[in-house]
Amino acid sequence: MNTNFKNIIVAGVAGFMSTSVLMADNWDMPMAYSASNFHSEMGVVFADKVRDYTAGDINITVHAGGSLFKGGEIKRAVQTGQAPIGERFMSAHVNEAPLLGWDNVPFLATTYATNEKLWSAAKGKVNSQLADLNLVALYTCPWPGQGFYFNKSVNSSADTQGIKFRSYNSATATFAEELGMIPVQIEAAELSQALATGVAEAFISSGSTGYDRKVWESLTHYYKVNAWLPRNYVIVNKGVWDGLSDSTRANITKAADETGAACTAKSEELANWYFEQLTANGMSVEDAGPEFLAELEAIGKKMTANWLTATGADGQAILDDYKAMTN
Repeated sequence: MNTNFKNIIVAGVAGFMSTSVLMADNWDMPMAYSASNFHSEMGVVFADKVRDYTAGDINITVHAGGSLFKGGEIKRAVQTGQAPIGERFMSAHVNEAPLLGWDNVPFLATTYATNEKLWSAAKGKVNSQLADLNLVALYTCPWPGQGFYFNKSVNSSADTQGIKFRSYNSATATFAEELGMIPVQIEAAELSQALATGVAEAFISSGSTGYDRKVWESLTHYYKVNAWLPRNYVIVNKGVWDGLSDSTRANITKAADETGAACTAKSEELANWYFEQLTANGMSVEDAGPEFLAELEAIGKKMTANWLTATGADGQAILDDYKAMTN
């Protein structure tokens, strides 16, 4: 081979490798919720920790509010390598992988302490499922307990017939249908507009979503139900993860563990504060009445049975392990 030509090839390969390494070291991290939401704020904390612990080898830029990829696009973007890392609502993917609805089993783990035990019971099987989807979970963080938002007083399902209900996964759609409502799939970033235009008239979520989206501009009532504490998870493309050195993975894992713990503590700290803000802005915030709650619990039993049917032995093992921890 001509020496000059060989040198050109070597230089070109070296240049390509340098560019590839540079691209791999600078990670865009799409997140679905607003920059002021505690999940997004903790994403920035995580990015800073990773930058610090890896001595700048991994530089993560957070893109909040669905600005890089919309919420429903984030998991696939990470799976396919369009983004190396991202955050998404775990149970948004139950149609593809029912096991990922472990945190939406109604009225099972309704406190932060029990929710942490449920995650401990589910973690191994969830990570195995994610590996099959070309994903690795770095950390998870729970939302406060879920309750119902309406634009009127609601005492039972007699008051919910025909209401257009914003759903964010199959569990919330099931609640809507069982209560005679019409589920409408709407991402959090689009919720304010949907409520303002009447596309949605009610939804289930935490106080956090109501506060972030200023739902008091459209709705009047929030009913505390604490049906479950769903989790967001920060995921990384498995190929990207496997391509990192052991020391880099260890440093990112350290950052993830610290951020997950801090995010959980922040969620718990804010839970009642969100209710105070909803009240301060004119909303009625109260516990669900006995008739409505009894209906919800009956629906919850059906949903639990359906989830166990969909997940089989793995789902049952998660519940068995959790119950062993809490008995």
